[in-house]
Amino acid sequence: MKNRILKPLGLLACTWPLLWGGLASAADESAGAADTEQAMARFQSTYIWQKKSNFSAAYSGPNSLIPRSERSYTLTFDGYFGFRPWQNAELYFVPEITQGLPLSNLTGLGGFTSGEATRVSGTNPTLYRQKLFLRQTWNQGGGQQRVDADVDQLAGFVDRDRVVLTAGNFSTLDIFDDNLYAKDPRSQFLNWSGMSHLAYDYAADARGFGWGAALEWYTGDWVLRAGRMTGPTTPNGLPTDLRIFKHYGDQVEVEHAHSLAGQPGKVRVLAWRSRALLSSYAEALAYGQANPNASKEWISAVRNGDKTKYGLGLNVEQAVNDRSGVFLRAMKGDGKTETYAFAEADASFSTGYSTRGTAWSRDQDTLGLMYARNMLSADRRKYLAAGGISFFIGDGALRYRPETLFEVYYNMKVSKGLWVSLDYQRIANPAYNADRGPVNVGSVRLHAEF
Repeated sequence: MKNRILKPLGLLACTWPLLWGGLASAADESAGAADTEQAMARFQSTYIWQKKSNFSAAYSGPNSLIPRSERSYTLTFDGYFGFRPWQNAELYFVPEITQGLPLSNLTGLGGFTSGEATRVSGTNPTLYRQKLFLRQTWNQGGGQQRVDADVDQLAGFVDRDRVVLTAGNFSTLDIFDDNLYAKDPRSQFLNWSGMSHLAYDYAADARGFGWGAALEWYTGDWVLRAGRMTGPTTPNGLPTDLRIFKHYGDQVEVEHAHSLAGQPGKVRVLAWRSRALLSSYAEALAYGQANPNASKEWISAVRNGDKTKYGLGLNVEQAVNDRSGVFLRAMKGDGKTETYAFAEADASFSTGYSTRGTAWSRDQDTLGLMYARNMLSADRRKYLAAGGISFFIGDGALRYRPETLFEVYYNMKVSKGLWVSLDYQRIANPAYNADRGPVNVGSVRLHAEF
């Protein structure tokens, strides 16, 4: 186990300096050549090491978080390649190499401890296509604004009023449920609760990506977004169901930018609906009670018809001053149907604070704190309490309590394009079970962009 965790770290340490010397300077020259990039090649690598302490557990089941101490890691390398095929269009291709060993085989929690954990497929490096998409912009006036270079973005200018179409292979979270202070597990909060609404069961394959299209209309202080994406052929599986008019995930989001006490902020309201071949918890529980000797994965036995699930959420970000801000997310889902493609949660709430280290003369560092509270519907609670097993959780019994999380991280800039983070998470009632936990998880994250 120790070698499987430390070997990728050694590989990372050897690889970064070589890439840094050959590629970073070339990227800098390309970005500085013109205000509008015509093509780009950028790269990132992230290594996350985590250790979970022993914790108390009255009992454990097939999908429980292991109560003994564990160590885990994830390692990703991404290449971001883009160019402008014609006016106001951008085409992007993102290959990714991944490897890793998640805690407890990625089971036993609603809000898992690392947003990178779903990308990895084992301890052998695996290359796959992460994204391949086209972005087309129709400028509508209102003055121009600068678009800065980023891993998924060519530097340039767009009109403030515009219509943008994104189509191809990408993540729903690339477009929807953005938040300045809580979004990216490669630089911000690690827990899934900091990536998005945990109750947002958006359509995606097991790694978090799919095929589809999203349309955005920017006008003044408002943005309206709508999109449809493909999901997995089976819940939380990897193969993608390309029958986008039969099985899909739809979302509509309204965003408004404002100023409060002279500081900028945004409010987003997101509604979503997913349709797929899914099980209802009521039917699964009835099957389990009628077949006491059957496998406890009762949801698999009654997955025999298309069902629709939906939810509504609020997302707020607000600057406090020019170096810090607060955020809040809250969402409620219908809670009658099994998880389609994201997390085991039917309602979720998270809030927190983020600040740059200006006060202690470390302006490029970031300190973040988050509290999250995730909940289950009555139907899902009855299913788990009776001994049912779902994709990520199932202790064999349940004394229900909301799963709560406190997370704090410090992200330190070491040099240009290189950051080191320390992160601590304390999770009470793992998998919503008061008979287990609390769990303490410490993490070290190394992240490079060039």
